[in-house]
Amino acid sequence: MKTKVLFIASECVPFIKTGGLADVVGSLPGYFDKERYEVRVIVPNYICIAPEWKEKMEFVTNFYMDMAWRSQYVGVLEMEHEGIRYYFIDNEYYFAGDRPYGYIHEDVEKFAFFSKAALSILPVIGFRPDIVHCHDWQTGLVPVYLKDSFHKGEFYADMKSIMTIHNLKFQGIWNIPAVQDATGLDMSYFTSDKLEAFGDANYLKGGIVYADYVTTVSRTYAEEIKTPHYGEHLDGLMRARSNCLCGIVNGLDHREWDPATDPMIPKNYTEDTFRTDKVKNKLALQKELGLEVDKKKMLIGIVSRLTDQKGFDLIDCIMDELCQDEVQIVVLGTGEDRYENMFRHFAWKYGGKVAACIYYSNELSHKIYAAGDAFLMPSRFEPCGLSQLMSLRYGTLPIVRETGGLKDTVEPYNEFEETGTGFSFTNYNAHEMLSAIRYAESVYYDKKRSWNKMAERAMKADFSWKSSAKQYEALYDRLSPEKG
Repeated sequence: MKTKVLFIASECVPFIKTGGLADVVGSLPGYFDKERYEVRVIVPNYICIAPEWKEKMEFVTNFYMDMAWRSQYVGVLEMEHEGIRYYFIDNEYYFAGDRPYGYIHEDVEKFAFFSKAALSILPVIGFRPDIVHCHDWQTGLVPVYLKDSFHKGEFYADMKSIMTIHNLKFQGIWNIPAVQDATGLDMSYFTSDKLEAFGDANYLKGGIVYADYVTTVSRTYAEEIKTPHYGEHLDGLMRARSNCLCGIVNGLDHREWDPATDPMIPKNYTEDTFRTDKVKNKLALQKELGLEVDKKKMLIGIVSRLTDQKGFDLIDCIMDELCQDEVQIVVLGTGEDRYENMFRHFAWKYGGKVAACIYYSNELSHKIYAAGDAFLMPSRFEPCGLSQLMSLRYGTLPIVRETGGLKDTVEPYNEFEETGTGFSFTNYNAHEMLSAIRYAESVYYDKKRSWNKMAERAMKADFSWKSSAKQYEALYDRLSPEKG
């Protein structure tokens, strides 16, 4: 008998995406063993979902649901995509607008409605999951509702819930009276051992407290969030739940990110041909972005949101020094004004060495992963990170800070044992980062054979979703032993 699993999330590729959460929810369900697990997904039916997907959705039913003192319309649409059944919860009042998230005071009410509606539609669609797998604060109320108003019904009685934290920084915090009004939960839930935190209501805290199991997106991040430095004021709760907490690193969709078949890069290559063919991507990118065309010059790529979290204050400190070296730097991304302007300034100051692409282009990101020799990612914290997985896949060696998923996925180069898939540094310090970059430069220029061997190991590293899916399957079996 199959274990039935329901994913509930606020975004999911290919329908709607603002970050890595959507990649996980859209990719992971397709990698479970279909003989043993039936996985379905519920997401909001945002008005901003592209018409090409809207046209494929089929109307199932609609009803009205009590939401505190209100009665709210719940529409249900469904479609099948790549073998997975998706349900879309419809309510134009909540899901209008040109993007999924807006002001927090609106979002807390919107996702209280979504969480309750996601559970309410289950008898209607005839799907009774063994495990409800929730993602981030937007679904933090699902485990709470399961233990509250839904606990009385036989239909919901034995459902287990998992809360996956993709980034602990975002918690869904608002004042208690407004949240109590929006959710309809009894005031007894708003105490320090439940949803209350530092005088406010906290959705993610509710999910962590009430879920049967809590996961996050890398082993190291699961340890880090038990400490005050990374715990975002919930480190005490994470320590208290440590017997029900684990980290499972995210995977990469190898069908989209494959240098052998990628249609967006000028020259495809494999582990066997990258020594001769990868450089053709570098030459094409140098030409396209107006850099000095030189196949021997080390090219460092950065594809990122330009924010404090990603370590750009470190880069700001040493950029002038770094630009004295025999390197070229290509940056792609948008974010805080000061970092956008910083890279524009250095591109003006060091024309031919620095290219600043202050916008986002999926195609250009593929070209940078394929063209680069190294990829710089000095994050202050990084729950998992996907960019380093992409760069590994393309044989572009990551230079990372040892935090979260970066520490779990990039093995530092050991010149004595000839092991490793990249370079790393430990402390959040600009010159420690610069010395790691310069160490990478010395290997690139003086030990080319070692560099190529490392690139080959990086390309062979398996960070596909298959391995992550197996770990989630083991967790589902533990929570639903009679099925597993």
